[in-house]
Amino acid sequence: MKAVQYREVGTAPEVVEIPVPRPGPGEVLLKVTAAGVCHSDIAVMSWPAEQVPFPLPLTLGHEGAGVVVALGEGVDTVRLGDAVVVYGPWGCGTCVKCAQGKENYCLRAEELNIRPPGLGAPGAMAEYMIVDDPRHLIPLGDLDPVRNVPLTDAGLTPYHAIKRSLPKLVPGATAVVLGAGGLGHVGIQLLRAMTGARVIALDVSEEKLALAREVGAHETLISDDKAVERIRELTGGRGADAVFDFAGVPPTTAIAQQCAGVESDVTIVGIGGGSVEVGFGTTAYETVVTAPYWGSRSELIEVYDLARNGDVTVHVETYSLDEAPKAYERLHANQVRGRAVIVPGS
Repeated sequence: MKAVQYREVGTAPEVVEIPVPRPGPGEVLLKVTAAGVCHSDIAVMSWPAEQVPFPLPLTLGHEGAGVVVALGEGVDTVRLGDAVVVYGPWGCGTCVKCAQGKENYCLRAEELNIRPPGLGAPGAMAEYMIVDDPRHLIPLGDLDPVRNVPLTDAGLTPYHAIKRSLPKLVPGATAVVLGAGGLGHVGIQLLRAMTGARVIALDVSEEKLALAREVGAHETLISDDKAVERIRELTGGRGADAVFDFAGVPPTTAIAQQCAGVESDVTIVGIGGGSVEVGFGTTAYETVVTAPYWGSRSELIEVYDLARNGDVTVHVETYSLDEAPKAYERLHANQVRGRAVIVPGS
């Protein structure tokens, strides 16, 4: 079968031929219908050799959708032909966090060398993929896999981030979204669907800001050295009640820190290396700063319920498996509008 692999440190991903995997006991084999392309993949491929915690080559793709085509021994909770999406942050299934469905915060994953598909385990950017346990499959139903596969990360991650701030996002409140790309444009829709807050979106790209307006942002601003002043003007000097930084680079985390109001939340979602200094006089009084990771299994079910209700729609660009290296090039160059999706067989 064809697969997109990161084969050697410092090299671009390649399309290769590898054997079709067979499911072992407790595992499920999917025929992949769609796989998302994410900035996290680029981050992993930028690590020096000493920081790569798993062996190469690695089949990429931590956003996956597919159809069940084979079951390992003992699997009886899914059926052949089921259309599903893959919950990515795999855990041990037995620790106190996993017992709550919070496998993204599994306490034993590192100890047991459990890694997400595409981020250590073989991922979805192939014609077929193995899922380690049927509990990591969420029914897709009649939703389009291509348009909805990014919700497994680009939907779940902002949903988890926004959900914890809901008590602060009442009517009259302001939410600031930094970065209107793959995660940010979904985050804007979630904020509109889940809260009564006004949404101010920032980006360095006019095209991304146009997308932000298209999906529901009330105000859009260029992310520059005047952004904090403009946010303060728009909020009558109060600042934002919640800030969601989907870029996480030093310039955006600086804006996040400076535009946050009293008793606000600052959530650093992006993994661009930025940080927020916390202390008396550096942030507004009682500002809560967090850096979450992905989301829980139950939250992913909730995200797909929102999609079925028509509350969230991912803007996608599609590529074949052979075109996957081009998709990564466009993503790295900040040229993707929304989310890039690989469609095997296209």
